[in-house]
Amino acid sequence: MTITEKILAAHSVKEEVSPGELINAKVDLILANDVTAPIAISEFKKIGSKDVFDRDRIALIPDHFTPQKDIKAAEQCKIVRDFSREYKISLYFEVGRMGIEHVLLPEEGLVVPGDLVIGADSHTCTYGALGAFATGVGSTDVAAAMATGECWFKVPESIKFIYYGKLNKWVGGKDLILHTIGDIGVDGALYRAMEFDGETIGALSMHGRLTMCNMAIEAGGKSGIIVPDSITESYVNKRAKRLYKFYKSDSDVRYAEVHEYDCSKISLTVSCPHLPSNVRPAAELFEVSIDQVVIGSCTNGRLEDLRDAAIVIKGRKVNPNVRMVVIPATQKIYREAMKEGLLDIFIEAEAAVSTPTCGPCLGGHMGILAKGERAIATTNRNFVGRMGHPESEVYLSNPAVAAASAVLGRIGTPEELGL
Repeated sequence: MTITEKILAAHSVKEEVSPGELINAKVDLILANDVTAPIAISEFKKIGSKDVFDRDRIALIPDHFTPQKDIKAAEQCKIVRDFSREYKISLYFEVGRMGIEHVLLPEEGLVVPGDLVIGADSHTCTYGALGAFATGVGSTDVAAAMATGECWFKVPESIKFIYYGKLNKWVGGKDLILHTIGDIGVDGALYRAMEFDGETIGALSMHGRLTMCNMAIEAGGKSGIIVPDSITESYVNKRAKRLYKFYKSDSDVRYAEVHEYDCSKISLTVSCPHLPSNVRPAAELFEVSIDQVVIGSCTNGRLEDLRDAAIVIKGRKVNPNVRMVVIPATQKIYREAMKEGLLDIFIEAEAAVSTPTCGPCLGGHMGILAKGERAIATTNRNFVGRMGHPESEVYLSNPAVAAASAVLGRIGTPEELGL
């Protein structure tokens, strides 16, 4: 079996499972946010269940429209807050303690290797970087799982992606996953588990792995997953709140497809409007002017991402024709960035620094685009109207490219700044 099949078998108390099989499985953690939790809460109450299955296994994180941007957002958050108090949910994270959900949960050690995690948010697949099976589900599935501790699944086929060769300067997990999505398309892994492997992945840092698994959904994937190793161990052993288990795929397993990539040939990559698969080398887009830069999100709002951006922009200024918004993904990351002087670097460069929020990524707040405006962002989606007006445009890149573009006033690379 693959690592995905082994985890699903263990959680459905079966010796083995196979692709296409329908199973009922116990979940280790359930996640919802201020957009999706209110729907789940409404459905949960319709079920008539007297209590949640486990108040320590449900994470409710208001991060999309928070700090609350208007009355409607405040009402949504109040529903989540009241439910958490009523059922004594231990993993409710209020503003000031919260962070972007898919960064916060690994950081807090609440997702561990071998877990089965569901979340009412499509980027729940992020946690596959830890060697867990994690996938997004609907709010009604979350409601049923909050009551029963279980969810149904169709066991997905697995596609193996093998990466080898040395990464070029400034190239990281974001470039690898954008290149991959560009290769297979936004439906290239539809309802399949994307298993990332190879020597390049073995040397890739945890933040790079989290970025890759985060965007598996942008290729239609049911999940993204990486077999845990020493890098995983060093990340989780000081954080894990529960016991964990490393699974790995059998050597003789048969995959639905296998794709191989020579990473020495992958350049800094940008996704152009209006699909994540519409990729081009960053160096070819030097004529594309921009109005806004966003560095943050569940894809690239980690400390290492902020460090990369700070290295590029240190001692420079944001172009006078551009506005730049930097969003550390959690309070811990915000504080560490402050201690390291990263926030000073951004503010000196005349960028705005925000409290943790998903904000602009989904066109919520803290950086909405007007008609005809163009942004380059470290976020994960660039659909029509994703960050604001339907006639605005979003380009996706890694933090170094985004920071260089902020200085240049157009899409550019760190090399153009002599870095």
